[in-house]
Amino acid sequence: MQNKAAIIILAIALGLVSIYQLSFTGATYKVKKEAREFAQGSLVKETQYLDSISTLPKEKWSFLGNTFKECQKKELNLGLDLKGGMSVILEVSVEDILKGLSNYNPDKTFNDALIRAREMQKQSQSDYLLLFGKAFQEIDPNAKLASVFGTVELREKINFNSSNEEVLKVLDTEVSGAITNAFNILRTRIDRFGVVQPNITQLATKGRILIDLPGQTNPKRVRELLQGTANLEFWETYENSEIIGYLSSANDLLKEMQVNANTSEPATGSTEVKSATADTSKKDQTLLDLIEKDTTKAADASTREEFTAQNPLFGLLSPRVNQQGQPLPSCMVGLASSKDTARVNALLKMNQVKTLFPRDLKFLWSQNPYKYDPTKTLYELHAIKITTRDGRPPLDGGVITSARTSSGVTGAEVKVDMSMDGEGAKTWARMTRENIDRCLVVVLDGYVRSYPRVQNEITGGNTEITGDFTIEEGDDLANILKSGKLPAPAHIISDTIVGPTLGKEAINAGFYSFIIAFGLVLAFMIFYYSKSAGTIANIALIANVFLLFGVLASLNAVLTLPGIAGIVLTMGMAVDANVLIYERIREELRAGKGIKLAIADGYRHAYSAIIDSNVTTILTGIVLYIFGSGPIKGFATTLVIGILTSMFTAIFITRMIYDSLLKKNANLTFSIKITAEVFKHTKIDFIGMRKYFYVASGVILLGGIVSLFVRGLNPGIDFSGGRTFVIRFDQPVTTEDVASKLNVAFGDLPQVVTFGSVNQVKITTKYRINETGVDDEVDTKLYEGLKDMVGGNVSKDEFLSKYRVSSETVGPVVAADIKINAFFAVGIALILIFFYIFMRFRYWQYGFGAVMSLAHDTLLVIGVYSIFWGLMPFSMEIDQAFIAAVLTVIGFSVNDTVIVFDRLREYIPLYRKRPLKEVLNMAINSTLSRTINTTLTVILTIVAMFIFGGAVIRGFMFALLVGIGTGVYSSVFVATALMYDTSPKGASEEEPKAKIKA
Repeated sequence: MQNKAAIIILAIALGLVSIYQLSFTGATYKVKKEAREFAQGSLVKETQYLDSISTLPKEKWSFLGNTFKECQKKELNLGLDLKGGMSVILEVSVEDILKGLSNYNPDKTFNDALIRAREMQKQSQSDYLLLFGKAFQEIDPNAKLASVFGTVELREKINFNSSNEEVLKVLDTEVSGAITNAFNILRTRIDRFGVVQPNITQLATKGRILIDLPGQTNPKRVRELLQGTANLEFWETYENSEIIGYLSSANDLLKEMQVNANTSEPATGSTEVKSATADTSKKDQTLLDLIEKDTTKAADASTREEFTAQNPLFGLLSPRVNQQGQPLPSCMVGLASSKDTARVNALLKMNQVKTLFPRDLKFLWSQNPYKYDPTKTLYELHAIKITTRDGRPPLDGGVITSARTSSGVTGAEVKVDMSMDGEGAKTWARMTRENIDRCLVVVLDGYVRSYPRVQNEITGGNTEITGDFTIEEGDDLANILKSGKLPAPAHIISDTIVGPTLGKEAINAGFYSFIIAFGLVLAFMIFYYSKSAGTIANIALIANVFLLFGVLASLNAVLTLPGIAGIVLTMGMAVDANVLIYERIREELRAGKGIKLAIADGYRHAYSAIIDSNVTTILTGIVLYIFGSGPIKGFATTLVIGILTSMFTAIFITRMIYDSLLKKNANLTFSIKITAEVFKHTKIDFIGMRKYFYVASGVILLGGIVSLFVRGLNPGIDFSGGRTFVIRFDQPVTTEDVASKLNVAFGDLPQVVTFGSVNQVKITTKYRINETGVDDEVDTKLYEGLKDMVGGNVSKDEFLSKYRVSSETVGPVVAADIKINAFFAVGIALILIFFYIFMRFRYWQYGFGAVMSLAHDTLLVIGVYSIFWGLMPFSMEIDQAFIAAVLTVIGFSVNDTVIVFDRLREYIPLYRKRPLKEVLNMAINSTLSRTINTTLTVILTIVAMFIFGGAVIRGFMFALLVGIGTGVYSSVFVATALMYDTSPKGASEEEPKAKIKA
């Protein structure tokens, strides 16, 4: 084997990288195991334990120089279906942005175009802005957009003579800036949310943002966090020296209140304090009890509990003083851990505490962690001074006309220069004049972004903001300043919630099915190809799985339950390369060649078939990755990576092992007595029987087509839009009872099916699906409808956390996009495969036969789903998972077809005098062993996943099971038969083959 040294180095490098990347998963797993043992079943204690470890500096806990928090970011990323959590698709309303840019112009043509574009988007994947421009032109060809958008904000870019095309270009820039601004704000919010390994991605459709929050199952809090509108404000401030006395008084008052709550006798002290204590409201007392209870559960409880008991406020909020106890000059009045900010807010908002502070004071937290904190978990609390009668900021983002990033005098400092309009310049001059040697704060969406100290009055509306920015942070702030004035509300148009219980069950199901499938494949290879050859193939398979997980961890890819299915499927398909090589080696041995030459020729002859068959599957995987989303994208990722690693291990790792064994004159065998003669002398006339199978296929397809017209399909909410809930009861229930109770609650009869066990159901409804912001009301209706079935004393929160295993909402616009993407995905996959086969085999008959057999497989799987949905004890919905199964079937089916075609391409020059029919039969019979063995290993893995993989993935695996079986059938009886029937008869020589090309 050539370049052996380079391959060895590459294999070692890949192995070391995989070990390094997976080691972080091992380190975090160990800590999480210790947390579970410490908590003894308490989720609160487990979370607090992990929080305490994540805040430790490297001196107290580290792994390979990384803190626990950094290790979590590098561990193998589990998807929501395995870890539990929430996934949402947000849509930043381009329509509202355009309205804002026009200053809500009442022009009829403009507003009619907005409405028409909204309707057009439901049936199109084009950007809303393009559809708006088209609609505006259709409604009134003579209307000018310049008259609508010639506002003060855009007058420097748009004049009355600007054409509609020029205006649309300006609008596109403004809209893109607003969307990027919204994306940056959402990313900051999520970073502050405390979620490990969140994912936020801008989707292809402009304005849509995908957000995955693993481990987060509080949908109400997430919705409130994500759907707020960006708001830029400028405020005056109090100095720390002016506020610290009030904070100290608040700390003393809270201490007195806490002492009185824990004793029957009133605490001694001043009359004022006693009076305040006596008037404490029940709400304040409840807050105190909760805070005290929560504080005593901290991991480092002993020291902190004692200090917090004596200092209820300062135990959570560290005041900003120097070593002499003097307040530091700043508007920053304290620091608190991210997990304590909510408790500090609760204390400061208590009725008795609020009366101690000036009425024009409010507190705001910083957006970023305190820059001198190595753990990056401490946030700053700032004292804001309200100077207006209505409580609004004296200056907001509406006055900003431009902003850009620049460098300071030294070139190392990054700052943001900005300009304001006339009114803003006047207000800014007054604010800076009246606050010399004091701080002014820049607040974004309720968080302090910067708090520069004023040195002199700033006139002209040109100023700068500094704040120890990086270049990227400066650019982000500049974008925020520029588009802060634009109204760009974000609406959740799709969301998925997976409970932690379902996530754990999915992990267990995936793990068991993986182990069983892995064991079956290992056992089959040793059984069929002997102990020596089977063991070497199994070593390659183990190396493939190890490298696959290592690459997934290196790329920070998300492992989902369909992703595990992809790994299991990859194991079956990884055997394909070994089977191809081994079958060729066995053929060479039967031809009388020595073991060394047989191995060399076996590998050489198998290369083209391995590459062609795997490339076609990779093409379908890439298409699936581009057009899929969420768990399906995870399936495509593991499938493509698994195919690449399997090719490397099967071709190179096994070859190096054989070269090493041959040098030692090891006794190598490639079969056992039972399997040595299997498929050796088969001479089946497949082409001669093709017409019978044409009829059989026609009958089956006709039955499926009739069923499609009569019964149709069962579209999931991915395609139809709607809401689904998986509810698990304590006792077995009937779907009729659940449906009747929800019919009263929803006012419409939902679809209810048993999902897995008899005490678990899946509910599908379109209740208020076209409305946004009603998710909490829908949850309330669900609870009210089913609370009698779970116990009348169960609260809504307990019902949602305990009995609602998962939920999903897909709006009609997203459903339309998914449907369009599904058609594109299947169509593009077929076209790519046709052209690849056409290029590799040079004749259109090959591509035609392959594509028609793939269409046959696709229609057959769809027909089976139409016939059997509602009859099988598992979900058979047409959703993204089904499309993923169809594409996988396409990739596997063409894999089989390419193997036969590759053998035909090899046989044609060897048997020039024989008719094409005979050569085709020879090619099919000679590859029959490979076809059966590969299909058997893949089916073994799919059956294992089908049985042990859980209810969530059972329908997906059933589609694969049907498709793989039909794929093998069509490769033999459809693809090669159609290729034969469209070729000039008798053309098996090179010259007659030219006629086929013509």
